[in-house]
Amino acid sequence: MSNEVESVQVSDVTEVNQLSSSAAVESHAGSCDEEMPLQLLNEAVRSIPNHVVKALLSIGVCSRCVLRIFGTEDRIYCHPLLPQSMLRSILEEVAGFKSEGNFQICSICLGILQFCYCDDKETMVKMESPNDMALIIAQLVKKEGHQIDGFSLEVSVPQLILENESSLLSGMKKRYESEPWFQERLLSKCVSVKDVLKFAITKPLETLLDVKSSTAGCFRIRLTYTHKRASNNSVERNQGFKRRKIGKENGLHNVNDEPVITNKVCSDYSADETISVTGSSSNILQDQEPSEHLTIPIDKVSEPCQLVYLCYRTHIYLCGRYLKFSRNVSQTRWIIDEERMGEASVEEIIGSNILPMCQGDNYKFHAAGREDIDVRMLGSGRPFLLEIQNARRVPSEETVNEIESKINGLENKLVGVKNLKVVGSQGWTLMREGEAEKQKQYCALVWISRPLEDEDVQSISLLNDMKILQKTPIRVLHRRSPLEREKIIHWMKIERIAGSSQYFLLHLCTQAGTYIKEFVHGDLGRTQPSIGSILGCRAEILRLDVTDVKMDSF
Repeated sequence: MSNEVESVQVSDVTEVNQLSSSAAVESHAGSCDEEMPLQLLNEAVRSIPNHVVKALLSIGVCSRCVLRIFGTEDRIYCHPLLPQSMLRSILEEVAGFKSEGNFQICSICLGILQFCYCDDKETMVKMESPNDMALIIAQLVKKEGHQIDGFSLEVSVPQLILENESSLLSGMKKRYESEPWFQERLLSKCVSVKDVLKFAITKPLETLLDVKSSTAGCFRIRLTYTHKRASNNSVERNQGFKRRKIGKENGLHNVNDEPVITNKVCSDYSADETISVTGSSSNILQDQEPSEHLTIPIDKVSEPCQLVYLCYRTHIYLCGRYLKFSRNVSQTRWIIDEERMGEASVEEIIGSNILPMCQGDNYKFHAAGREDIDVRMLGSGRPFLLEIQNARRVPSEETVNEIESKINGLENKLVGVKNLKVVGSQGWTLMREGEAEKQKQYCALVWISRPLEDEDVQSISLLNDMKILQKTPIRVLHRRSPLEREKIIHWMKIERIAGSSQYFLLHLCTQAGTYIKEFVHGDLGRTQPSIGSILGCRAEILRLDVTDVKMDSF
């Protein structure tokens, strides 16, 4: 199952709670920690040149875009309970501008800061305030059943917004550069669409979800906006807008490297990458004579962006050690020509019991090495890490103990687990560090072509930290590179089997990555030395168990 979740659909404004009058807003503000700053908002609007506000409104720029472009102090236009209609009325009253009355999608933010979007059924959804938007998102989180202790808000917007904004600011520079307010306000204080949206809905989300936001949060809420015009005309836009790497000051440059705007346009865009305005906009910019009216080469927008909500948790990890008691169980699911090898896998037995408890979408199994399907994993067990994708629940210590008991109590007794616990992403680091340092202990049932002598037992026990050279075994050459590897046999000990002179148990400790089967029989001389060459006879391995995987970090 993928991490995608279905988008929430609201096709009628009446489906969400709206506060469209100042009376309603002020009555609610009395119970809020932060009251509606109507007086501050009026003062902020009156501090902006009226003729500029009127010009921007007349070309289809929404109220919040007008205020963010001027970097209005404290972002008071982002108040969660401030209705779009009220904000528009204040700006129109101050600027002496009367709109036609019909709702018009902003030509700069494409409706994003008007809290207007299309759902997956192409139905237009309109909301009045940031609080309405936050309410829809909170409903999605609760519908998905996520258990959260914080969240991180991510927003993706079309590149077309930056292009339109660049054209707008270039046109404003041409028209208003000589006016005193221009250098002070426009070039240094513009706030990006992403930042305004995040600022507007983060606080109400914190209230509705009863948790705090954090950039380091494990739970992510992602809003992805796309626009048909941006998608359909991508080739045309790539020809008209050229990316330039700027080694000096942040800014915009036209194709002739003539400066258009030399300060950073908005706070959210890349510091080393800008967009050059060409085509119809470059023709306007080349005209140095100021025109009476603000003119920018931006088409009016007939429909808003399409929005997809996605909420998900970053992966959680459970680690422990597993034991494998069967010689017919693979470590991971093994299918050859649509035929299953073995009766089960360690991966499936552990994963299928943990995933439901975490209510995740999927899982991935990682282990510190692997044993062959016919090799048992005994003793201390092999370290493993289970990665749960988009878990709705993070299991408590008590739940983890229940999972461990459930796996160990399975009727077939194929697999067991030890030391199961939840870890952070540092589990990966511990796994990698341990793999580089780990040693393994084995017990092998060996047959040799002559009777075992006391001298053989003694000579084997005296070999410590013996270096061997192993070429890639013949049995795995079809899937491994043909290399020669140097490995270390740390110690060996022979245990006699009563009543048998040619069979014995070989206990040994080796460096990780040693091919034990080939060390015993020699692999037609591809491993040197081997047990067979040391004893001077033919040697075969009949059974093999891993008895310990030494990893101090895990």
